[in-house]
Amino acid sequence: MISNKNTHKLNIILSKTTLSELNIFVDELEINRNKLIEQALIHYFDMLDEKLASKRLKELEVRKIRTIPAEEVWKEL
Repeated sequence: MISNKNTHKLNIILSKTTLSELNIFVDELEINRNKLIEQALIHYFDMLDEKLASKRLKELEVRKIRTIPAEEVWKEL
């Protein structure tokens, strides 16, 4: 494994089923486990970002949260 200032080692525990599926994709895509897991996490985080954005939009619609007018923000800066 290549290590530099931008990478960190992480130990994880996976079920046998998940590990087996991971190995199938690794073999099929000819990519190492670390890279595949990193790409999968990035994709998952993108999906979570969309989910959170949708949640916040719904909260705005029902006035559960409010936006701060730009004028107020600029006053604080």
